Order: sequence, then structure tokens, then C-alpha cells
Amino acid sequence: MESSSKWKQNTVLFLASQNISLFGSMLVQYAILWHITLTTQSGVMMTISIICGFIPTLLVSPFAGVWADRFNRKRLIIFADALIALVTLGMGISFYLGEEALWQLFVVMALRSFGNGIQNPAVSALLPQIVPIEHLTKVNGIQGSIQSLVQIVTPMLSGALLTLSPIEHIFGIDVLTAAIAITILAFLLKIPVHQKALEKQKFSYFADLKDGLRYIHHHDFIKTLFIFCGFYFVLVTPVAFLTPLQTTRSYGSDVWRLTAIEVAFSGGMMIGGLLIASWGGFKNKLYSMTLSLLVNGVLVLALGLIPPFWLYLALMAFMGLSMPLFNTPFTVLLQEKVDEAYLGRVFSVFSMISTSVMPIAMLVFGPLADTMRIEWMLLVSGAFMLVEGWIMIRNKRLLKAGASIRTQG
Repeated sequence: MESSSKWKQNTVLFLASQNISLFGSMLVQYAILWHITLTTQSGVMMTISIICGFIPTLLVSPFAGVWADRFNRKRLIIFADALIALVTLGMGISFYLGEEALWQLFVVMALRSFGNGIQNPAVSALLPQIVPIEHLTKVNGIQGSIQSLVQIVTPMLSGALLTLSPIEHIFGIDVLTAAIAITILAFLLKIPVHQKALEKQKFSYFADLKDGLRYIHHHDFIKTLFIFCGFYFVLVTPVAFLTPLQTTRSYGSDVWRLTAIEVAFSGGMMIGGLLIASWGGFKNKLYSMTLSLLVNGVLVLALGLIPPFWLYLALMAFMGLSMPLFNTPFTVLLQEKVDEAYLGRVFSVFSMISTSVMPIAMLVFGPLADTMRIEWMLLVSGAFMLVEGWIMIRNKRLLKAGASIRTQG
């Protein structure tokens, strides 16, 4: 591992590049989501947009995980950022020329999802190359807080820009931030390539993917953890994707309301990220993850009772605060315990789970949202979260994995 000053400098540069890029991406994401929500108020249209935002990531993830383990991870991130920027630039030009249609937004969401599918496993696998293992929880917590701060600023800015200017201007900002991020990665961030990428190698994508799946199969705690996450993704789908629609229907179709719920949730996440970065969570990471799951179950139940809007915002803030207590220990647990040669594939398999389960769940929840009250779905999913949390904390395999880490090699 590099000297203290060197790894800290590289960490700052890497996190800066990713969050500058995230800033532009979130502007576009909110602009597209709110445009569809406010113009259609349709659960089916939201389902289509979510599928477009997830399925391409699912399709490319098996290959992306292999690439992240075999090739230069920094170059993969640069390639993905450039691809997303070019797609966004093309859509901005199209809208500027007056060629505007809902299907075009679906297309750009799909292509951006493809780029994100390439980028995400490489980012998750690259961070342990830079950061010493004993500092991973703190750095991941800080990263979560920075991302949450970005998510506080971007919905407000995106709402203001949508009110004052055409959507193509937001596309232009995303292109600029991507260019800055690529410049930082290409010219300022100097880190050695991981060992596997230096080797002369012949490989088959499917053989490498099979090897990665075999690695997961032989590590029972990963299998069990991924199964619990799969169920969790089903249960969290209504609150993750249908609360903007719930807000529009129950409280009014004002942009400021949509902005407020995003700001409340992101503000809570920022505080939660700082909390986990300074505290570190329970010594056994499973306790932190289960606490988050149980708290979320109670909060989702409360959201289903249609509280006054100010209380609705408070619940969203507390939900955001609890999320890093699950996400950060989960990420660090994999970064600590998975062999570096398999990190990309393990994270890509997790990406496949998250990007397949939630869109499939939305195939049910989305149409249901047009025939029944969203609040009923929240009540049911919240109750099942509590049940899952109780089962999870009693799993001896996860308790053992959460209590130990591998040593730095």
C-alpha cells in the first residue's frame, strides 16, 4: 500500500472525479424522471422508464465484471463516462433542434444505463486498490455523505432549471461535468494497474463469469447475503420508485414537493454517511445492516398512513439517515472479504441482482399503482421488511461473516 499522503491524495482525486460526474448525471436523472411524472402521472410510464434505466445495466453487468477484473479499471471508468457524455450530448442536440418525444427520453435512459453498468463494478473494485483496508468504512461513509450532498443540491437545481429553461440545457451541464471527471482521471490520478490487468491473458467471458459464480458458490456468506438483498430489493421497490407518484396524487403535482422529498431523503443520507464514517457502525457489520432494515420497515409503514406532508418529509429524512447503515457495511464487507481478483465479478453479480429484481418487481407494482392505492403497497412492504430483518439477524452464517475481516495483503 502506498504512503499515507499518497493514498489520501489519490482518494481525494478519485472521489472528486466521481462526484463531479455524479452531479451532472443526477441533474439529468431528476429532469427526466420529473418530466415523465408531471407530464403523464402514469404508473405504466414510470415502469417503462425504470425498466429502461435498469435492463441495459443488467445485460452488460456480466461482461463489465469480467472487464473490471481483467482490464485497467481506471480506463474502463473513463470509457463509460465518455460514452454517457456522448449519448447525452446527442440527445441535447436533438431536443435543441426541436425533435422532442417521450420515447427519446426512454432511449437516453437505456443508453446511459448501459454506460453505468460498465462503470459501477470498476468503481467498486478500484477503491480498495487505493484505500487501506482499515480505512474502507470511513472512506465509503464519506463518499456516501458527499453523494448525498450532491443529491440535495441537484433536485433543487434541476427543478429550478426545468422551470426556467429547456431540458436540453441540463443535458449540456452533464456533458461538461463528465469532461471534467475524465480529465481528472486521465491526467491527475496516478495509481498502479492491478496485477491481473498486467498479465498477458487469453480468456472467455463466459468462462470468467462462470469462474466468478463458482467463487460466490463456494463462499456461503456471499450467497446468503445476496439472497437477503434480493428480497429487500423487492420490498423497497414501492418506496424507491412510487413515492414521487404518491406525492403527486396525495399532496399535489408541484415541482417543489418532488424536490422536497428528494432533499429530505438525501439530507438524511448525508447525515447517515457522516455518522457511519465517524462511528464506524457496530463491530459486527450485520447488526448495522439489520438495524437499518428494521428502521426502514417502520418508516415505510408510517409512509403508508398518509401523514401530513411535513411529517412525510421527516419520515423520508429518517429513512435516508438509516440507508448508509446498510449500504456502507454491505459494501465494505464485500471489499474486505472478497479476493481482489474477483471483486469486479462479485460486484457485477450484485448489480445483476439489483438491476433485475427491481424492474421485475415494478412490472407488478407499476400497473398496480394505477388500480390501487400506493399506500396499501407501502403498508405490506413495510411489514415484510420487519419480518426479513428479524430473520436476517438470526442467520448464523451472516453473523459470523459480519464479525470478521481478512487482513490486508
